[in-house]
Amino acid sequence: MTFYIRKAILDDAPNTAPLIYEAIGDIANRLTGETETSQILACLEVLFRRTDNRHSYLHTYIAEDEVTKDILGILVVYNGQVGAKLDASLQRWLEQKNAPITSIDVEAYPDEFYIDTVCVHRNARGLGIGTALLHFAEEVALSNDYTKVSLNVETQKVKAKKLYERLGYVVTEPWTIIDEPFFHMVKTII
Repeated sequence: MTFYIRKAILDDAPNTAPLIYEAIGDIANRLTGETETSQILACLEVLFRRTDNRHSYLHTYIAEDEVTKDILGILVVYNGQVGAKLDASLQRWLEQKNAPITSIDVEAYPDEFYIDTVCVHRNARGLGIGTALLHFAEEVALSNDYTKVSLNVETQKVKAKKLYERLGYVVTEPWTIIDEPFFHMVKTII
C-alpha cells in the first residue's frame, strides 16, 4: 500500500471525526459538551469545518491511500503559541452551548510545536503510517521555525509511549488534561 500525506480539506470532515474521536476518547465528550457518540461525532465535524479551534481542518493533515483515496490516518498539529487562542475560541463555543466545562487545559508550551492528535485507521495499522505522520509533524515544525515537537500521551497507553520513545521523544514531566494523567513528551529536532 502506498500513501501520501496532504493538507485536510472541508470534505474530509465525515472521515476525520471518527479518527479524532478514537484518538482522544473521553476528552471528546468534554471538548464537544456532548455525551452521545452521534452528537460527539457531529460536533467534531462542526469543529473540523471551523477555522478557530484545535481540531480545524487548518491544523489537520491526512494520510491517504494513493489508489483508493481512503483516509488511512490523521495528524493534528499547531504551535503552542496559537494553542491558547484556539482553546479560548473553543471555550467560548462551549459556553455558548452551555456545555458543562469550566476551562480547557493548556497542552503545550509556547516554544513547542504540538502534536494534538494522531490516529491511524484500524485497517491500516502496522504499516508505518503513524510513524510517517509523526515524521511529517517534524517537517511541519521545522518549516514553521520550531525546533521542539511535543505531545501528550495517556499514562496507560504503554505501546504508544514506547513508539514515541523509539522516535526520540523524551518524557519531560507529568501533565494533566481534563483531570486525566498524561506524560508530556518532547523531541528536539534540527
